[in-house]
Formats: sequence, C-alpha cells, structure tokens
Amino acid sequence: MQTISDVLPVPQSMQKAFAENRALSCAWFAMGSTPLVEIGLAAVPDLIVIDRQHGLWERSALEAVIGIARHQVPVIVRVAENSARAIAEALDAGAASALIPLVESADEARRAISFGRYPPFGQRSAGGVRPLMAGIASMQNDGERISIGVMIETVAGVEQVEAIAAVEGLGYLFIGTGDLSLSRIGGAADAVERDCARILAAARANKLPCGIYTGSTQDALAARDMGFDFVIAASDIEVVRAGFELAVSALRA
Repeated sequence: MQTISDVLPVPQSMQKAFAENRALSCAWFAMGSTPLVEIGLAAVPDLIVIDRQHGLWERSALEAVIGIARHQVPVIVRVAENSARAIAEALDAGAASALIPLVESADEARRAISFGRYPPFGQRSAGGVRPLMAGIASMQNDGERISIGVMIETVAGVEQVEAIAAVEGLGYLFIGTGDLSLSRIGGAADAVERDCARILAAARANKLPCGIYTGSTQDALAARDMGFDFVIAASDIEVVRAGFELAVSALRA
C-alpha cells in the first residue's frame, strides 16, 4: 500500500548542491516576507538563507516559506542560537540545513551537530509536520539530507577554526564577515582578510565546503575567485534599500 511518504517530492539538499563542484550563489532573506522570497526565487539562486538570528521570521512564516522553496533550492536557516530548540525548529520546518552563529570551539560544533541529528547519532527529538510525513526511514537517513553548518565570526572562532573544521559530521563552514570585522576593530588593516584565508584553508584541509557573507556583487565575485564554495549574491534588505534609493534619486536628479 502506497503511503504519503512514498509520493512526496524529495527536497533539495546541501549535499546535492555542493556535489556540483562549482561556486554557488545564495540569496539571503531577513525581512520575514514570504512573497519577497517568491520574487527572489524567480531569479533562480542556488541556495537561500532564512535569517532567524537577526531577521523577522516567525515560526508559522518559516514553515510557509520553506514549503514554497525547499523543492526548488536547498533552504538554510540561520538559527538564533546553538540550542536544541532553535535547531529543531529549523529542521522540523523542513530546512536542508541549520546554520549556527558564533561558534568558537570544537565542543560547540559537536553540540550543534548532536542537536541536529536523530539518535543514535545525536539527540534531536522526532517531531514536526514534515519529518513525520516523510516517515521513520527518512529520520534514519537524516545524515544524507540534513547539513549542519557553523559560522566563524569572532577572533576566538578563528583561533579554533582548525579544531572546529575537524569535527566529525560537520557540513560546512561559513564566515560571518560583519561580526568578524567588529571583533577586529583596532587590529591590523588586513586582519580580516588573513582570517578569511585561514578559515578557507581549514575547510579545504578537512574537505569541507566554505561560504562567506558578501555584501555586494563585487565582493561576491572576488570571493568566488578566491575559491569560496558559496557567496551571498543578494540580501533582501539591500535589494529593497538600493531599489528605493535608485528610484527616488532618479526623480530628484
């Protein structure tokens, strides 16, 4: 007898995206607008990030937007914190990946992975509409579909990045350039650039993909040329801001 889980389409995964072995473009969404994500998806990015650390996404909106997007592109949810609840909410909603902010040690990375995996590999509780629809077999093979990424975005994180990158079960590294720049205020002018190179080298040494937050098209192209596996092509806040600025300034000219 056929069940619902037998006919459900397969969501896109980070593993499949990274297997293409090319630099991936990512759209970043923080404004909490599902229609805006639909508009962004029309541009056909390779990945999208839903930002729940600093963004405006409520849980019901998270469920809705992932439902729209997850069969088109892998959906990364940047969670608010490294906790069982925050990570489970992202994955229960159907995200392909939970991205953990402010990771500064190998133990913190291990904890995040444990929160994101079902027993016997972790301590994630079984629940959520989409996981239950997919069935127990999907839960048993969660490591093939779910990817846990960690953000390196502090001096402390950079100093421990080699140990972090070596943690078994980690999916990828991601550089938070904004917080990293703040943590280097008063330091050498090229400190952040050297940090980024060190993080990328640690990822390469452990055969991990590495992404980076890029705030402009120029920065994204430069990061791609440096060898980063995924870059931020656009963020909703910046696209909307720039669009309004361009339109209004044109009429003032």
